[in-house]
Amino acid sequence: MVEIKELEDVVVRFSGDSGDGMQLAGNIFSTISATVGNSISTFPDYPADIRAPQGSLTGVSGFQVHIGAGKVYTPGDQCDVLIAMNAAALKTQYKFAKANATIIIDTDAFGKSDLEKAAFKTNNYLEEMNIDPDRVIACPITQMVKDALSDTGIDPKAMLKSRNMFALGLVCYLFDRDLNIAFNFLKEKFAKKPAIAEANIKVIQAGFDYGHNTHSNATNVRRIETKEKTPGRYMDITGNKATAYGFIAAAEKAGLKLFLGSYPITPATDVLHELSKHKSLGVTTVQCEDEIAGCASSLGASFAGALAVTSTSGPGICLKSEAMNLAVIMELPLVILNVQRGGPATGLPTKSEQTDLLQALYGRNGETPMPVLAATSPTDCFDAAYEASKIALEYMTPVVLLTDAYIANGSGAFKLPNLTEYPAINPPYVPQEKLGTWTPYERNENGVRYWAIPGREGFTHILGGLEKDNKTGAISTDPENHDLMTRLRQAKIDNIKVPDVEVLGDKEDADLLIVGFGGTFGHLHAAMDEMRAKGNKVALAHFKFINPLPKNTAEVLMKYKKVVVAEQNMGQFAGFLRTKVDGFVPRQFNQVKGQPFVVNELVQAFTKIINE
Repeated sequence: MVEIKELEDVVVRFSGDSGDGMQLAGNIFSTISATVGNSISTFPDYPADIRAPQGSLTGVSGFQVHIGAGKVYTPGDQCDVLIAMNAAALKTQYKFAKANATIIIDTDAFGKSDLEKAAFKTNNYLEEMNIDPDRVIACPITQMVKDALSDTGIDPKAMLKSRNMFALGLVCYLFDRDLNIAFNFLKEKFAKKPAIAEANIKVIQAGFDYGHNTHSNATNVRRIETKEKTPGRYMDITGNKATAYGFIAAAEKAGLKLFLGSYPITPATDVLHELSKHKSLGVTTVQCEDEIAGCASSLGASFAGALAVTSTSGPGICLKSEAMNLAVIMELPLVILNVQRGGPATGLPTKSEQTDLLQALYGRNGETPMPVLAATSPTDCFDAAYEASKIALEYMTPVVLLTDAYIANGSGAFKLPNLTEYPAINPPYVPQEKLGTWTPYERNENGVRYWAIPGREGFTHILGGLEKDNKTGAISTDPENHDLMTRLRQAKIDNIKVPDVEVLGDKEDADLLIVGFGGTFGHLHAAMDEMRAKGNKVALAHFKFINPLPKNTAEVLMKYKKVVVAEQNMGQFAGFLRTKVDGFVPRQFNQVKGQPFVVNELVQAFTKIINE
């Protein structure tokens, strides 16, 4: 009888060549875990190379998933199980494994040439890396895949593409997972290629059976039971997919068509790919010739009466800035999605940073106030996209929505929302009773310009990039009018109603307040939890709405003796807060590594601040 050990949480890291399918294996395992109600957090970590040389150290692709019985906030600092499909993966990824981690390797990928490519000095690679053999499940995965598929007629080269499924099957055994969920996933993914689906299913079963038939300390079965189950339908969703769904939901709620004008760029392209699948929901996507056209086409769609979105990453924002400026002066609704990546220039295209904040706030010519939101997690991307769309449509303004490569590519367990529970979206259409008297920049009680959709009889109008007269809408170079229009556009943004920032943890008597924004929420929350468990008084104020800031921002920031602003840049949010809150002088924790924060490093740094 198999003994099953109950765990609170576990971290698994899949690693191998870029072509080994580690992202797919990790995604399927995440989906299985989310489907049974576990909390999950994932971190795909892949190179920028289109295809690095096979077996090379620079070509290793990783996928880490943290599964918990209760809420988990991060993919974990280090893994409990490491799957290394070749020598290079073991060499580069072992640093992410705990001292007592179980290591799964494909011994067929540890030959003499493989070890040389991975810069091993001897054939005894375990001893060279000081790895206890008792913690290693060393199996000839390649050969066993060939054996499992020997009677299928699949050519040997195609067989090797299923090695990742053997590893997945073995991991499913280790954590007592239901293979039927994986089988259904593959049948759906390869619906047009049933032979491929069946081959992969056969290999998963072989990996599961291998674990069942192998008896060692390394193959003990673990189980993570969900503690609290909230009824509903769940799915494992990436941040980019959640963002796309949020835009679709907002368009449906507003009764509008959704238009996306975009140009492919890592790591934002998945939003374009996802939205292009949903023409049946009234979605139009255009893959434009460049970033400029992507933004300009969306602005045209907005003028025509659609919920208009343009998606990109930092380098694309540079090119879109002129059209974004045009949206400001024309006062048209537009959502600009910036999935931040490592910079400057091409920088680290597959890695994550928060270095575009000041660009989002100020990176244009002239006075161009623009609302800025920052999603806090992969699943929050849905709500953030919805909220950005609502602000754009109701306040007739372009809105910047910041996510980042970490939360955009990462995933979480997503409870499918009930759209009837979401707030209404009411664009300020010009009332019919203003027929004959309305002018293009006439405003409602909130200072928002009325929206007249082209084709509406009696409301013909012209918008453009030159300054317009506040009363007539005609081109104006009058200095007093320009000053007035500048202030009106600023006041409109200042008057946007956003929720107060919530303080978590020891909000009444914290010795340290941690402050962050956007995608670092999970790591900062986990650091706070760990410090509180050790007896420290710590609180967290995490910002989603950045411009305008919540009304209680100054009250929160000035309440605590010690405040640290932690961000993945050189201090952009800390500097912005200093300009908005008189007398605010925070401590700072800044990293620009292209990788998520490490919770243990945060705890050490924050504890030092408390003890100063």
